Amino acid sequence: QVQLVESGGGLVQAGGSLRLSCAASGRTFSTYAMGWFRQAPGKGREFVAGIGWSGDPRYYADSVKGRFTISRDNAKNTVYLQMNSLKSEDTSIYYCAAHGRLSSLRVGASDYWGQGPQVTVSS
Repeated sequence: QVQLVESGGGLVQAGGSLRLSCAASGRTFSTYAMGWFRQAPGKGREFVAGIGWSGDPRYYADSVKGRFTISRDNAKNTVYLQMNSLKSEDTSIYYCAAHGRLSSLRVGASDYWGQGPQVTVSS
């Protein structure tokens, strides 16, 4: 069993930055691919970024490439999402997710989900 607890959401102006963190419980964190998804009001949940258990490979949605960076620290059981050059369209609830396979995570499958902090970007 893995529990995911996110932090770092909030309100930021367009062009600003935020870093989300997702702390996982359990000793098997390093065996999971990790990812971030988001869901805006009235829209479906979409894949944002994913990272393999060793730190590679990494995948990004086209809408965030070059602006967002996913990373992980297996010693701290934590995955991060650094978000730069934020736009109003990045406003969403962001969810941390874990799955045994990165390929499955990329298409929305997840064994575990976090609670989803709100990120609001004001223009």
